[in-house]
Amino acid sequence: MSKKSENTGFQCERCGASVLPLTNGSFRNHCPYCLYSKHLDENPGDRSSLCHGLMEPIELTYHTKKGYQIVHRCCSCYKVQKNVVATNTVQEDNFFLLLTK
Repeated sequence: MSKKSENTGFQCERCGASVLPLTNGSFRNHCPYCLYSKHLDENPGDRSSLCHGLMEPIELTYHTKKGYQIVHRCCSCYKVQKNVVATNTVQEDNFFLLLTK
């Protein structure tokens, strides 16, 4: 799959928001409004998961090289994955939601 086809917009399955592709050179993999994701990968970027469950944002962490990351847990199979917070782009992530939990 080409990078252009991976960085596409989508409609959030949780809140229904229309989500635009990122404009900062990265890939969009979660809703910037409710922060939910979809379980598509077994390993980052492979799109090989058969689960396809919604992934709930459960925590915010900080990595010295990657910056802030949202920790997601699949609501179906409970797999946990980290995703970098989208900043400096159209529709920046509202990660403050995780600070109020």
